[in-house]
Amino acid sequence: MRWTKLGRIFNSNGQQSWMVSHASVPTPEHIRDDLFRIYFSSRDVRNRSYIGYIVINLSKPQDILEISEKPALEPGALGAFDDSGAMCSWLLRRNGERILYYIGWTLGITVPWSTAIGIAYCSSTGPPVFERRFNGPIIGRSICDPFFAAGPFVLEEGAIWRMWYLSGIGWAQGPKAPVPRYNLRYAESQDGVGWQTTGRVCIDHKYPGEVAIARPCVIKDKDIYRMWFCYRGDDFGYKIGYAESFDGVTWERMDHQEGLEHSESGWDSEMTAYPCVFDHKGERYMLYCGNDYGATGFGLAVLQQ
Repeated sequence: MRWTKLGRIFNSNGQQSWMVSHASVPTPEHIRDDLFRIYFSSRDVRNRSYIGYIVINLSKPQDILEISEKPALEPGALGAFDDSGAMCSWLLRRNGERILYYIGWTLGITVPWSTAIGIAYCSSTGPPVFERRFNGPIIGRSICDPFFAAGPFVLEEGAIWRMWYLSGIGWAQGPKAPVPRYNLRYAESQDGVGWQTTGRVCIDHKYPGEVAIARPCVIKDKDIYRMWFCYRGDDFGYKIGYAESFDGVTWERMDHQEGLEHSESGWDSEMTAYPCVFDHKGERYMLYCGNDYGATGFGLAVLQQ
């Protein structure tokens, strides 16, 4: 694969009171023609995460047509699994509704934080302001995911809903604070709400020093499932990875084929993270974040055929 970078699209720098820093985990929604709404997660002065969005024309992606004035989803109620922040992960439309799968997180004591997966809804025709369906997560700590869960991607195939998501496998003591370890796992559902988790690992660590794998994004091309994700180590920042599968469960990592590298300098010179790949008018695009987990914003790349 050869990706051509189209440049940084957006970075949070105080456009709203809840948009002080970071533009993480970009997630596209097609509006019409070449117009796209890109959801992302920003942070306020207290480091809490909110979900906002911009609107762009894909033919001129650096020209921001709209920036959300209010959050699409705010942090949850005090004591809830998402009271410290909500981060978008995947959005789909079904039966006149937008369905948002998101990451909720809360602060910890023995470890810095804990995350779980939530779901929220709004009309597909009205303003993108979401309401939680439940106060609790749809996937959280369990026998299969004992430490934390996050970063879901959901694909509806006939009567089966399929999810690939991040699952914590533990914490290690770092020089200043505990640091997390995680890989990617697989779950299924009959309705997109109640999920059967099995602990099945679909993408595991491969390289020396690799400790974390995040943000799966899956596209099915005829009889092949293609997955993009990001991986990092304690001594190297996130890189974009790639895998293929014939059944969506057993995957072969083929990271050498991915082709989107860190830049020599600038906003994405230390990390290329949280990829989201989508198709439009015969072209394949990738949204991705830059340095420091999206502190420098997100950009866009197009696949060269």
